[in-house]
Amino acid sequence: MPDIGWNSGRGFVDLDENKITSIFKLYPWEWMLAEGFAAHLLEIYRQMNWIEPIWKMVLSNKGILPLMWELNPGHPNLLEAYADRPGTLHEYVRKPLLSREGSNIRLQTRERVIETSGPYGKEGYIYQAVASLPSLDGWYPVIGSWIIDGEAAGIGVRESATPITDHREKFVPHIIG
Repeated sequence: MPDIGWNSGRGFVDLDENKITSIFKLYPWEWMLAEGFAAHLLEIYRQMNWIEPIWKMVLSNKGILPLMWELNPGHPNLLEAYADRPGTLHEYVRKPLLSREGSNIRLQTRERVIETSGPYGKEGYIYQAVASLPSLDGWYPVIGSWIIDGEAAGIGVRESATPITDHREKFVPHIIG
C-alpha cells in the first residue's frame, strides 16, 4: 500500500507516477477506506478495473448474517444469528464483524469454550448458532468454494486441529475441470 499514491491529475499512481488503471486487491476494503487516499476511492472508482470490487465489502462484513436471519428466520441454509448479544442461543460462535482467518473467535458450547486472539473486535460482534464440524482422525475439515460468473471454478480444503480454522492450518486446493 505504501507504493500507491494519489495524483490529482492522473488518479492513483505507482512510485514512478504511472497511472494505475487495473488493480488486484488482496488488501481488505475496510482497511483501504482508512488510508489517506480513501476520499478519492469513490471519486474514481468506476475509472479503474478492480479485480475485487467494493461491493464485496458487504459480503465480508458478518453484520449481514443477523440481517439475513431476521429476514428469513428458520431458513434451512442459514444459522440463527444476532447482533451484539447471543439472543436465545446457549451455544454460539461470537465473531467480530470484520475478522479474518479465525481471529478473535469465541466458540461456546455446553462442553467447552475455545477462544482465539487477534486484532479484531473493536467494530463489534455478531453471535451465531454453532454448526459443528466433523472430526476426522483428529482434524476438522472445512471446504471453501469459488464461483466465477455463476460456474464452479474450484474448491479448497482447510484442516484444523481445533474447530476454529485459522491461517496456519493445512490447505489443499483443487481445480474443477
